[in-house]
Amino acid sequence: MKILDFPKDGRPRERFLKLGPEALSDAELFAILLRTGSRGENVVDMSNRLNYLLYS
Repeated sequence: MKILDFPKDGRPRERFLKLGPEALSDAELFAILLRTGSRGENVVDMSNRLNYLLYS
């Protein structure tokens, strides 16, 4: 699923602007920094995977 397919209020950047950084998970904040995913993996999935690899 592409980020553009997410509901507008469920996208990390929009949630950050509306609710602030405290409302987002580490993976969502990481997704904002990454800005884009890769073919076959959206940025939220990628950031969750990287977060798991780095911190588990």
